[in-house]
Amino acid sequence: MAPPRRRGPRPVRALALLGVVILVMLISITGKQTFTPSKWQQQFKVGLGLDLSSGTQVVLQAHTANGVPTQGAMNQAISVLLSRVNGTGNSGAQVQQQGPDLINVSIPGQPPENVLKLVSTTAKMAFRPVYLVEPYTGAAVSNPAARPSSTAVPSNSATPSASTSASPKASTNAQSERLASPSPTATSTATASTSATPSASASATPSSTATTPTTYGNASLVNAATLKLFNKLVCKPGPNSTTVNESWKATVGYTLNADQYDDTSSQIVSCDPSGMKYALGPAVFEGPDVTSVNTGILQNTTQWVVDLTLNGKAAAAFGTLTTNQYNSYYANAQAGNLNDQYLDQTALVLDGSVQTAPETSSPITAGNVQITGPAPNGFTQAEANQLADILKFGSLPLSFTPLTVSSVSAELGHNSLVAGLTAGILGLLLVVIYMFIYYRGLGLVSVSSLLIAGLLAYLAVVLLSRYQNYTMELSGIAGLVVAIGITADSFIVFFERLRDEVREGKTLRPAVESGWKRARRTILVSDTVSFLAAVLLYHFAVSDVQGFAYTLGLTTLIDVLVVFLFTKPMVTLLAGTKFYGGGHRWSGLDPARLGAKAPWRSGVRRTVRTQRPGTGTGTGSRTSLGSSATSQEEED
Repeated sequence: MAPPRRRGPRPVRALALLGVVILVMLISITGKQTFTPSKWQQQFKVGLGLDLSSGTQVVLQAHTANGVPTQGAMNQAISVLLSRVNGTGNSGAQVQQQGPDLINVSIPGQPPENVLKLVSTTAKMAFRPVYLVEPYTGAAVSNPAARPSSTAVPSNSATPSASTSASPKASTNAQSERLASPSPTATSTATASTSATPSASASATPSSTATTPTTYGNASLVNAATLKLFNKLVCKPGPNSTTVNESWKATVGYTLNADQYDDTSSQIVSCDPSGMKYALGPAVFEGPDVTSVNTGILQNTTQWVVDLTLNGKAAAAFGTLTTNQYNSYYANAQAGNLNDQYLDQTALVLDGSVQTAPETSSPITAGNVQITGPAPNGFTQAEANQLADILKFGSLPLSFTPLTVSSVSAELGHNSLVAGLTAGILGLLLVVIYMFIYYRGLGLVSVSSLLIAGLLAYLAVVLLSRYQNYTMELSGIAGLVVAIGITADSFIVFFERLRDEVREGKTLRPAVESGWKRARRTILVSDTVSFLAAVLLYHFAVSDVQGFAYTLGLTTLIDVLVVFLFTKPMVTLLAGTKFYGGGHRWSGLDPARLGAKAPWRSGVRRTVRTQRPGTGTGTGSRTSLGSSATSQEEED
């Protein structure tokens, strides 16, 4: 029978795991430049907040004609403001709600006048007919073809507040369905339109992939200036299915100051969350023309819909548009003509970007509009509520009044950064001096652990800056300085437990293991309390205090990682060396200096010669005896 496997400490395995963690973090930062060290400097950048760089902070108060805005309107306002500031290329911008009607906007590197214009302009919503589209071609896309579409029939309102009369509806079709694979009944080429609409699409087999951009719609409806912008326009998919990548505005020279996309009498170009390019006609009606917005469940189904009611002027204009769309394009769109499918759409544009583009399935002349989701499942409740929030926000005359405007100069930010780093270096230096004076040789372990913890904290901040737009603020540096003491405290707990075991007369190797068993519980409890305090502080605090709590929680997790994967394994390895294992007076583990019950110098077994009673000094037998310290070790 094989002897049981001996389970003991595996310090090399723990150190190797720590090395893998650091390597993964480095590769995540360098990315494609991993094998180009000359370009690494560009990757290791930490985003700095206003108090460490320069920029402007504005506190806005939102208000409407009816008083305090709803939470849905505030959420949509924050979304619009984030899109604006991110669209300017600002890294580290923050938009946070404070109270029921206050929004705090912080933008590094921007002068106050630019920020005020950026955030205080009221977002405008408009409904525009679609003239021309171009699907996003960043990846290979199957050739668009005819797809099934719901039949347009009058339906009762899904919500009690809507009109009881039949409400014609427009169905919103997902972009993926517009570019879906051909159905079994579709032919290999797009069906020709019977109307006088020129076809802009190219014929292709169902299995072919698009190699060049293809447009759909009617280019003759687009004027020369707008068509030039359309060809120049570069759209990219947004970070998710509901957020538009606002970088498209810079490609055509659209700016918030000029408000080109808010000119209701002109044609414009735009993009949607999927990266689809649009050329849109003049606005048919605007957000304030929407008098009510409701969500509900479509009768006899589980699909959520959005109902909106228009005022008289908007109802007449929209009725004219939808009647023309239905008579000109609907029949051919249902037959599979892609040009007419897009010409049958009306885009909902908010702050210049297309949020959705429902198709018209029947004339809508009474001003009661019902928007259903893409077939066959329609909207979920969350999707319907999100679209309703967009419609409500665009229909409300929501405006902002700047309450406070604070600006930080580059010089002041630089001085704050230098002061914060100086405080951190001084704190670290004092801890290092104390460790060497009190723990002597063990101070090397604690200093090495602090350096590893500092490296992990730096890499973590760089990763957060790169992938989460994290910005380091002065309060965050304060959290890092406090973390030096928390990390050093873990080492002290372990070292003191270890020295207690040595005082009991144990040799170093068993003292390391028994001391670690006693210390790790204390370390985990202490770090757990610190982490919970950081989480609660982050949740209930605001602004600068949150930055302190964030770095405090991050470094607390790093402390646990370092103690388990570096400090303890290093002490285990050093226990086998002559300097530490032999109890050198400068190792910090000298039994005599610690007042051990039985002095020791090594845990190595010794062979002692003894003489049997009654025998002379000639011959004798050898008896292997262990030192008292070794016997103590075996008993432990």
